Amino acid sequence: MANVVSRGAQERGTRTLRAEGALKAIAVDQESPERVRRVLEQALVFAGAALAAVYAPSQDGELLCLMESAGVPRTLYGLRDSYPRAGRSPVAEAHRDGRTVSLSPAELAEHAQARRVPSGDFFLTALPVHGDGGGCLLAVSERPGGFDTDDRKCLELISEAVAFPAPAAPAEGGELPPGAFSLAMDTGRVRVGDDLLDLFGLDPVEFDGRVETLLSLTVPEDLPSLMSVVEADHMSIGDRELEFRVLQPTGPPKWLRLRGRLLPGGEGRPARLVGTVADASTLRSDVTDVARVQRLAAALATAVTVRDVGKAVVAALRRPLRADRIALAELESDRLVVTVLDPPEPEAWPELWRTEWRGEWPDAPVRAMPTLAAALREGRARIWPAGTPLEPALGEVGPGGLAVLPLPAGNRMAGCCLIGWDTPHDFGSDERALLTACAGLAGQALVRARAFDAEHELVGMLQRQLLPRRLPRLPGAVAVARYLPSTAGLELGGDWYDVIPLPDHHVALVIGDVQGHSAGAATLMGQMRTALRAYAVEGHPPDVVVAHANRLLMDMESDLFATCCYVDVDLEEGSAWCVRAGHPPPVLRYPDGGTEIAEAEGGPPLGVITQADFPMSPLRLPPGTVIALATDGLVESPDADIDEGMDRLAARLAAATPADLGLVADALLGNARRSDDVALLLLRYDGLTLRPLRESWTVWRVPQAVGHARRFARRTLRAWGVTEDLDTVLLVVSELVTNALVHTDGRVRMDLTLVNNRLRVAIADASPRSPVRPTSIGWEATGGRGILLVEALSAAWGTLPVSGGKQVWAELTLGR
Repeated sequence: MANVVSRGAQERGTRTLRAEGALKAIAVDQESPERVRRVLEQALVFAGAALAAVYAPSQDGELLCLMESAGVPRTLYGLRDSYPRAGRSPVAEAHRDGRTVSLSPAELAEHAQARRVPSGDFFLTALPVHGDGGGCLLAVSERPGGFDTDDRKCLELISEAVAFPAPAAPAEGGELPPGAFSLAMDTGRVRVGDDLLDLFGLDPVEFDGRVETLLSLTVPEDLPSLMSVVEADHMSIGDRELEFRVLQPTGPPKWLRLRGRLLPGGEGRPARLVGTVADASTLRSDVTDVARVQRLAAALATAVTVRDVGKAVVAALRRPLRADRIALAELESDRLVVTVLDPPEPEAWPELWRTEWRGEWPDAPVRAMPTLAAALREGRARIWPAGTPLEPALGEVGPGGLAVLPLPAGNRMAGCCLIGWDTPHDFGSDERALLTACAGLAGQALVRARAFDAEHELVGMLQRQLLPRRLPRLPGAVAVARYLPSTAGLELGGDWYDVIPLPDHHVALVIGDVQGHSAGAATLMGQMRTALRAYAVEGHPPDVVVAHANRLLMDMESDLFATCCYVDVDLEEGSAWCVRAGHPPPVLRYPDGGTEIAEAEGGPPLGVITQADFPMSPLRLPPGTVIALATDGLVESPDADIDEGMDRLAARLAAATPADLGLVADALLGNARRSDDVALLLLRYDGLTLRPLRESWTVWRVPQAVGHARRFARRTLRAWGVTEDLDTVLLVVSELVTNALVHTDGRVRMDLTLVNNRLRVAIADASPRSPVRPTSIGWEATGGRGILLVEALSAAWGTLPVSGGKQVWAELTLGR
């Protein structure tokens, strides 16, 4: 017979037996106002539910109203405060038919009364509650497969234990218990118990019965949260709890805790908020307060990143547990990677941890720490009191006691949380329940946050691939750029920048922003950046480059528009031309520290008007001047217009030291809001240390044209003091000029540039067709040897597109 009983107990499962024990312990205190909430919490602990709620009939019997809940906020699953008792909702069917109703995600999508949550799939189970006023227990699971057999047995036990009585409103003329109140939601009149006015410092004789009188004594910072409870428009059926402060005649404000319940009204009766207010310092420790679990669930519901999850867990556990240190780590394969440490100082943690600070755990494979590996294998919270022999890497975390919380997520472990105490710590039953409940919530949130982090990193990687990988080295100038993607959501941004080296020591600085945040905006951004670079390299002036880009965007028939600022800088002369297309102007910082927002006339954004004018504005750049170009994400905010943002940018640029542009860029981005992506481009113009010598010659199409070109080249080089390699230079000039005259029509121009001993010969013509190097030449061939001669005599040669044609160039090193 004993064997039969043993087998029966084993079949019921250890988890079910533990749930029975916990529910019996809670049932002892039937009068506790937190009994129902503590019962619901067991669904989080033993059934792995993300949410547990109980519904009970209203006073008129028409509705099933939410009376209590625990876990993740129900709004994330589209659950309502009440359901018609005669309707087809899972709550009503379970209550009306006296049977369990279980729905999968697919069934939920088809159910007439259910609404799918946008963040993911979930399973829903509704069980009837018998006894007292009846009702229904509703549980939600995010785990794959939903509730298993043991989970459903635990839920059945909880539905038997919850037995929520139908709410009975205090009689209108009856006495209220000490510290209690009853607020009529339509008139704002409030009746209070004997001790409640003492907490507010009011004389019962002088109290006028208005809720506004009590609210006027609240600390202003706490008033909004308190108003959200006492205003009917912001209140939902069920319990509410919060702490707030009231002003005292002397000394600091007093902390009070309000626990209230909104009771629905019937025919001719207004809804009423009833509850209690107590001195928060006289209440039992926060660790026994199941509201901590709900607060953590609410915080985790809004936690986006893995670090946000860690901070929420630390905030929920360290203070109520009076712990000395908490560590949260993700489990990646068989390694634990530390995410959050509190306190963050290395000195607060074991010596072994400091060698791999904020990286992998010392002896990182989990199998190297048997105690921790066993806890993760079992998947339940483990607690070791002071003096327990543990591995040094674990034991030194909590000399006075250590708790290890595996963080489950579905059928796998997402990570673990370590909580340590320096002095001997006693672990109560409520504390163990809090740890277990928090572990399940944190594990599910950690998996969601990890997926968000991975997607956000992918978005950032795609964005970076559309931007320059590195900026070019510039003669006489230094350029740096920064890009910060938005942290609000996973959409791609449309901000871009570019630095385009141009011939004759010119450089084009480009910054722009495509409307919107989407894959379409990012794609258009890449197209516009490529188009502007192509038009600039072709040799067009700045206004023509921007006009061509505008016409291209109009021809693409996109619904989006783009803003752009294009600055062509002449590094030899220290001057620039600026063209704006609906974009903020550049900010100039001069060598004396003064700043100026450039008065550059602007045109409309790209893609708005087909025939638009984009005027050019001149800029003077003394050596040491810094040019700053930014997108509106840096200079515009909801509380200030773009003019104020530009003034702030100019002031911060004036206060910066331009010796290290990277530090300047980081300082300017220090307070950037991340609700929008931000691009910043800085260029410091230092001036060329050696100015090149330049001369040009227009080659007329006459029989002696090549001879005239050679004569001009010889005369120019002698004027520059060049006496060596003249024959080589003249031969290259002859071949390039001959090719241009023979194979092209129109104007031909020759440019000579000398820097140190490097001579550049450039021949520009009106044909876009580049010369082709012949692969082989026979003895009988009459042409084709010119390019081979140029290649043999030059250090380098090539072609460049210029406006309306091309430029063939060759560089020779003189005096070799």
